[in-house]
Amino acid sequence: MSAPLFAGIDGGGSNLRVTVVDARLATIITQSAGTANPSVIGREGAQTHIRELVRATLQQAGISPKRIAAAGIGIAGASNLHSRRWLLETLSPVLPDSRLVPSSDLEIALVGALGRRHGILLLAGTGSAVYGCAPDGTHLQVGGWGYLLGDEGSGYWIGIQLLRGIIAAHDKGGGLTELGAACLGTLDIETVRGLVGWLYRGNEATTARVAGLARLVLDMARAGNCEANRLVAAAAEHLARQVELLRSRLDYPCAPIAFAGGLLDTNNALSVAITRQLKLPGRPTALHSPASGAALLAQLEWSDA
Repeated sequence: MSAPLFAGIDGGGSNLRVTVVDARLATIITQSAGTANPSVIGREGAQTHIRELVRATLQQAGISPKRIAAAGIGIAGASNLHSRRWLLETLSPVLPDSRLVPSSDLEIALVGALGRRHGILLLAGTGSAVYGCAPDGTHLQVGGWGYLLGDEGSGYWIGIQLLRGIIAAHDKGGGLTELGAACLGTLDIETVRGLVGWLYRGNEATTARVAGLARLVLDMARAGNCEANRLVAAAAEHLARQVELLRSRLDYPCAPIAFAGGLLDTNNALSVAITRQLKLPGRPTALHSPASGAALLAQLEWSDA
């Protein structure tokens, strides 16, 4: 009998990844494609996209679906908390003989980063959220409400604070600061009023474009720009406060911390500031990818069955 294999499906905000691992979590194959977030491309489109990439990944590696003992899946915008049935319906046609483990993009990132279920994950990318699971099995989330209701400290939040600062100064009759001028230059806009056309054009996702401005802020902060450093400090304070809130609610003061998301996966002004505020010895680095975390979660569920 062939050794069991495990699949992990990670649908982050911008990309879908499918990975297959063996019992030791060694990667056999990983493939990726564009977003599978149902909030972006619709549930039917996301379902089709996920199924096609799972099939293509197995075919590329010459792996029969019957060899996949269990598969974990976490999709942004389709958490197990409210979309369990949809997640199961998505995978069952392509992996009919596998144990299916629906999860969330936050949980699989936590399991991948720490190599276990217990701990706290701080995510800061386009959006932000803090997710944690205590040793007694209690799991909670703080934040992750989306850009209209929250996502403080995220890339979108940093970008929109930058834009609001520019227009506030303009309305008061002030000129552009160094950071404001750099922003308009990056966007190839000549006047502050030009931000309106840039922001509301309909052919691109507004949230992603605004979140992209966070990179400019981080670069300017690294160069010593005071305005950029104030924005970074405010973002770090928001995120650190959410981590402390979750620690308190879980009654898990010694919880290991994991970082995830595009703003925290490198050493930059924000990740350094949060690391300092949380009094961590260094920026946490993940043991495994979220996709491998989904596969590990599936393996754990399969082993416990």
